[in-house]
Amino acid sequence: MTQHSRDTPQFYLTAPSPCPYLPGRHERKVFTHLVGNKAGELNDLLTHGGFRRSQSIAYRPACDHCRACVSVRVVANEFKPSRNQRKILARNADIVGEQRNPVPTSEQYSVFRAYLDQRHRHGGMADMTVLDYAMMVEDSHVQTRLIEYRKRTPDTGVTGRGGELIAAALTDVLGDGLSMVYSFYEPNEQHRSLGTFMILDHIARARRLGLPYVYLGYWIEGSKKMDYKGRYLPQQRLAPSGWLRIDASGEMQPEPQD
Repeated sequence: MTQHSRDTPQFYLTAPSPCPYLPGRHERKVFTHLVGNKAGELNDLLTHGGFRRSQSIAYRPACDHCRACVSVRVVANEFKPSRNQRKILARNADIVGEQRNPVPTSEQYSVFRAYLDQRHRHGGMADMTVLDYAMMVEDSHVQTRLIEYRKRTPDTGVTGRGGELIAAALTDVLGDGLSMVYSFYEPNEQHRSLGTFMILDHIARARRLGLPYVYLGYWIEGSKKMDYKGRYLPQQRLAPSGWLRIDASGEMQPEPQD
């Protein structure tokens, strides 16, 4: 790859394939490589335009006759947890989150593998090996962090470290927010609602960092896998006219352009 192609993005379109979210439909994606000195700036710009990152690739749905995938970002400073979300926070008060550089470990892969085997054994990631997992974590040319969630121990208050790893989130740090790339958790701890807890924790982290948004990826109305993202309000959804705000009442209004 030449220096020109590294710094000037080239976009490509995939062939149609079955949609993993809406039965009977097909998906196409437009994508580009995130490499070179400007990868971080490009990732910020593309994320604002509805792209997501997977390793060194930024992609966005470009489906024929379908616009169901809608980019969502939570307005962190204005977010107020619902009654159920407050219960989830209380239920996980014994969990400590530790931010680390994106370095894969066998402990992480053990939880990741258990998560896939029980929650997504028929999905596109079901056959990922330990080397595939390492690539997912390490292959990033942007500012990426790995948040490990561990159970508190009697020494946590002194050392700051937790004990058993039960969840993790791979997260990009953008100029205006945190983008949750991928998260997974120990399936035997399903009663904790760890997926929800990690999103709530990222909202709190964004606030502490002075970042206005937490990017959750795509909300897809009618998809049980993705519909949960609509519960974090207020939020903004990307429409052809720009980002639209959805408040607690469900009303939609345009946001001022950044």
